[in-house]
Amino acid sequence: MPRVRLLFLLALTLALAVSAPLIVSPSRADGGPQHRVSTDFYGVSGGNVNDRSRRYCCSGTLGALVRGANGANYILSNNHVLARSNQAAVGEDVSQPGMIDVNCQVAELVADLAPYPDLNTSNVDAAVATLRGAAMRTDGQILDIGIPSSTIRNASVGLAVTKSGRTTGHTTGTVGSVDTDVSVQYTRECGGGKRFVIAYQNQVVINSSTFSAGGDSGSLIVTNDSCRQPVALLFAGSSTTTIGNPIGEVMQRVSASAGTQMSFTGSACGVSSAQNFSVAAENSMMPQLSSLSVEKARNAKKAHKDVLMVLPSVIGVGIGSSETNASEAVLVVYIDKGNSVRPSIPKTLDGVKVRQVLTDAFTAR
Repeated sequence: MPRVRLLFLLALTLALAVSAPLIVSPSRADGGPQHRVSTDFYGVSGGNVNDRSRRYCCSGTLGALVRGANGANYILSNNHVLARSNQAAVGEDVSQPGMIDVNCQVAELVADLAPYPDLNTSNVDAAVATLRGAAMRTDGQILDIGIPSSTIRNASVGLAVTKSGRTTGHTTGTVGSVDTDVSVQYTRECGGGKRFVIAYQNQVVINSSTFSAGGDSGSLIVTNDSCRQPVALLFAGSSTTTIGNPIGEVMQRVSASAGTQMSFTGSACGVSSAQNFSVAAENSMMPQLSSLSVEKARNAKKAHKDVLMVLPSVIGVGIGSSETNASEAVLVVYIDKGNSVRPSIPKTLDGVKVRQVLTDAFTAR
């Protein structure tokens, strides 16, 4: 799985016997060492203790605390971090730190996997685990960020956001496109196995090479202001992008699966704009863009996305802003630069400009 993994090479078998350090693979940005140790904050290393194979162990990020209407506390992260991409049984143990940070050993058990949304059909990569007592903070404080608002928010193009994650720690960025349909690659088991692709609709994309890396999956993306409103749940990306599930849809899906209405534990702060994840008013979603251009871009995307997404190397289609006119909405088409076949895409579709972005394949982080 593209989340961070620890590789047991045959040559290290004897080295382990004499307490030599193990090798971490792949090499990734090292921006958050305090996020990879034992702590009771969120935005830190953690994962399912069964997420391992003969050669690897995998971990991600325990993103945030949510509370059910039943009074129970839950840790929010991804399905592929907590539920092993649909393969886990309810009740499996979750540890902090994750095994990747303790030489593939099991650290403190902090939660038990709750019923979770199906990875293939829910349009989210999300899961929750029931917190064991006070094994982690019950106020919901995220390392380097604080307690997020209980008022969730829709993403908008240009919105300043931040996150706290296992690998890159505390980072900031801006939303590059919304309403983005993407194709994301997964593997069947930790460190390898058969690849499969899941199609997601209406996702949030942050165009940045430094916002996240492997192992940051499960991080809560929040507004970069004093309110820290939840915006999206980080689950995938490439060397130049980060992809998140809209938080409104995440909360609805995990609430339905767990059988209790989930909410964040902080005080109400900020404008509420994400109560209906499926239909967001143009002006509240992208206030810096002309409402007329947003409507045209949405109509163009609806008319052409199915054709665009089956073109060779096209891995995403969303709505962003023009590079020359910040108030103009455009179609953003993400192209896998690793594919030698370049699609033929018009410069405009139904009068809406098309901006192509070259990137790598989108993979689960």
